[in-house]
Amino acid sequence: QVQLVESGGGLVQAGGSLRLSCAASGRTFSSNAMGWFRQAPGKERDFVAAINWSGGTTYYADSVKGRFTISRDNAKNTVYLQMNSLKPEDTAVYFCAARVSGNYATTAPAYVYWGQGTQVTVSS
Repeated sequence: QVQLVESGGGLVQAGGSLRLSCAASGRTFSSNAMGWFRQAPGKERDFVAAINWSGGTTYYADSVKGRFTISRDNAKNTVYLQMNSLKPEDTAVYFCAARVSGNYATTAPAYVYWGQGTQVTVSS
């Protein structure tokens, strides 16, 4: 089992920045690929970014590429999502997720463990 707890969400003006954190506990975090997803009201949960077990490989949705950065600190059992140049369309609940595999994936069903989510609201 892996337990995930997100933090760092909040209200920010367009153009601003936020850094989300996801603290993991349970089985060995360093062997799991991690991902961030988001879900806006009335919409499906969408892929945002993913990182492999070592942090050496990352992948981003086109909508956030160049603005968001995913990273991890295996010594702290934490994965981060640095979000810059935020736009109102980035408003959503952001979820952290973990795979059993060490290889990243971009679809929600590939992830087994999920956090409870943290709200990000970007005002125009």
